Amino acid sequence: MNRFMPGRRGLLALAALPLLRGGAGAQGTAQGAWPNRPIRFIVPFAAGGNSDVTARLFAARIAPRLGQPIVVENRSGATGAIGTEAVVRARPDGYTLLIGSPGSIVNGPLLMAAPRYDTMADLLPVALLGQVPMVIIVRPDLPVRNLAELVAFSKERPGGVTIGTSGVGGANHLPLELFKAATGANLVHVPYRGGGSTLPDFVAGNVDGILIELPSVLDLQRDGRGRILGVASAARSPQVPEVATFIEQGLEGFLAASFVGLFAPAGTPEPVMQALQAALAEAAADPEVLARLASFGADPPTAAELTTPGVAAFLQGEMAKARRAIAVAGLRPE
Repeated sequence: MNRFMPGRRGLLALAALPLLRGGAGAQGTAQGAWPNRPIRFIVPFAAGGNSDVTARLFAARIAPRLGQPIVVENRSGATGAIGTEAVVRARPDGYTLLIGSPGSIVNGPLLMAAPRYDTMADLLPVALLGQVPMVIIVRPDLPVRNLAELVAFSKERPGGVTIGTSGVGGANHLPLELFKAATGANLVHVPYRGGGSTLPDFVAGNVDGILIELPSVLDLQRDGRGRILGVASAARSPQVPEVATFIEQGLEGFLAASFVGLFAPAGTPEPVMQALQAALAEAAADPEVLARLASFGADPPTAAELTTPGVAAFLQGEMAKARRAIAVAGLRPE
C-alpha cells in the first residue's frame, strides 16, 4: 500500500492528533498567548491562482479575530512541493501554515518517485476553505465551440492542441489526463509553476488552452479573451450558465474540482488548532465571504470540513480517486 494512503487506523490516529497533543499545547501556550506576532500562510503556487485568491480572502477575514496580521507568501515550484516542504519543516507553533490543494497535498506526492514529505504524517489538516470546479478554456481564435469540436480539431491539427496546467501532478494535471483517456484527444500537456503562471502565456497566445479552476478565468471569458468549452461540475455554474458541463457534453460522470485547505505542521498545539478553526468557522459563515466565494463559483466548506477529522476523511476519499485517475492515465511516479 502506498504510504500516502492511510488505513482506517492511520486515519483515526490523524483525526485524534489534537487530543493526543495536550501536553504540547500546554507547553506552547506557556510561552505566551497565541498569536503574539504575525502569521504566515504559505501558498505553494504563483500568485493569481485559486489557492492564492482563497488564501487572501480568508486571511483578511480571520486576522482581526486573531488580533495579528496574516501575511500570504507565494513559494512556487515543483508542483507545490517547495512551499509545502517549507511548512513541513517549520516549527509547529502556529505561525507558519500551508494553503494546500490537490496538487501539493494529493496528486504531487503520489506522482513523485521520491516524495519530499508524507502528507498524512507531516501535516495536520485545520480546515477546508472551499472547492471550485475546473474548466477547459481555449484562445478565442481557436475554431472550436465545445468539447467535441476541441477533440476533433486536436486530432486533425498537426502537433495537436497545447493545454497548460499548474504542473506535473498538479490539481489540473490528472483531470486533463482523464479527459484525454476518455476522448482520445491529441492534447499536449504544458506544465507550469502553478495555475496563475499559465494565464500570461495563455493571454499572449503561447498556449492554445488551459485546464484550470473556474475563478481564475472568469474575467477572460467575460471580456472575450478566452472561451470556456466546458465546466467539470454536476450542474452548470451560475457564473457561466451559458457553458455546458462535461457531463452534458457526453462525458458521463466527469467531475473535477479543486479544494483549498489550511494545514499546519504535525505537532501544532491543540489550542492553536482550536483558535484557527473557530476563526475560520466564523469567516465561513460571514455573508460577505459567502458572497465572494459564490462570485467565483466556489462551494463554501461544510461544518465537517471545518474540523480535523472531517478534512482527514475527505482527503482519504481524494487520494482514492487520485489513485484511480493515475491508473487510468497510465502515469508513473517520476
